[in-house]
Amino acid sequence: MNAIVKKAIITILTPLFAITANAGERTLDEVVADQAVLKGLSDIDRTRQATAELLVKIGGIISPSGEEHERAAAVAEEMRKIGLSDVRVNDAPNVIGRIPGRSGKALVFVATLDDLATVAENQRASGTQPFIDGDRVVGPGTNTSLTSVSLLSAAKALVDNGFEPEHDIVFAGVAEEETGLRGMKHLFEEYKDKAIGFVDVLGEGNSISYGALGIHWWKIHAYGPSGHTLNGGTPNLNQGIARAVDRILQIPEPQIYNDRRTRLNVAVLNSGYVFNHKPEQGWFSLDVRSLDLMHIEAMEEKVRKILKDVTWELGIKFEMEVVSNTPPGQIEGALDSSLVQTSRAISNYLGNDPRMSNAGSANLNVSIAGGALSIGIASSRGGRRGYPEEWADIEVMQRTAKNVFLTAVTIGNAVAK
Repeated sequence: MNAIVKKAIITILTPLFAITANAGERTLDEVVADQAVLKGLSDIDRTRQATAELLVKIGGIISPSGEEHERAAAVAEEMRKIGLSDVRVNDAPNVIGRIPGRSGKALVFVATLDDLATVAENQRASGTQPFIDGDRVVGPGTNTSLTSVSLLSAAKALVDNGFEPEHDIVFAGVAEEETGLRGMKHLFEEYKDKAIGFVDVLGEGNSISYGALGIHWWKIHAYGPSGHTLNGGTPNLNQGIARAVDRILQIPEPQIYNDRRTRLNVAVLNSGYVFNHKPEQGWFSLDVRSLDLMHIEAMEEKVRKILKDVTWELGIKFEMEVVSNTPPGQIEGALDSSLVQTSRAISNYLGNDPRMSNAGSANLNVSIAGGALSIGIASSRGGRRGYPEEWADIEVMQRTAKNVFLTAVTIGNAVAK
């Protein structure tokens, strides 16, 4: 065989090998013909009411970022009831349990333990637990917790039906997703050397992310002289803020690299409280995004230069405070990987036609930036998140559990004994 023909065959066949099951995996066609798998899916349906009641319990726990311990303990308690091995809550606090495999490798499922601060405020103001209303669980705290409860439902179906996987099936609830991804950073350090993949569970799989969009949030503080309208306080602090913001919004990278999701936004301006007083301090927000870290860093360097120039021109001083830093990343060949293509097939099987994206933004950013194959399966989970009337969709919860169950059986090569 000559070299040109050999190269052509490799070019054609490599994508085909990438989207079929690797060694240590089961195909979806094989899995959905397995009576034990069908029984597991049926069990998820059969326990619908109990799972909804568990969402009432878990979602009702107040759990803003940095204060997840009580919710982590409750999830750990449920993991032990199910029969997961080595259940523990660490200092993050993350809660972790597993179904042991044989290979020494692990497939890691991730859900978020923490809520927005506004959700916690609404929970405290309500003073009551969530409740089941038809196909909904209604109440602050239910929307995010749908994912943790779906993991527990899938884990129970696997354990109750005696599935034994090739690779450890790890179920993790992680802390501080909303405020810096601290929990996921801990989890990644623990599993980065043994994970065959990370699955960030954000919903039933209407969309599947396989790459990560970088997002840096800054709070830019401004300081200047105060004074009354009639005297003092010049130059006006707001003149400095306005000049800086105007120049920042003219930074050209978002127009030049639009195809790389490169964006820059100033959304919040804050200074002053009374009509006749010139403020001595204020701040504005800065949201910087791109698929490429080099573009993020280039824009941030230009922002620093603008702030320095405005300080020299007006005397108004600025200070940049990091609010959050979500890293970008892309894994070569990820779209054609078995993990991504199997996830797409599972979503199709469950009735979805998922949107594929290389620009995810959640816990998976940490593992992708670290070089680990990862996906995020997402969807709407209900509605009115962050409002007193927040609710979670029970049917979405059920399909999310089935997606996790089928992913564990296929990619984890789990067989009922």
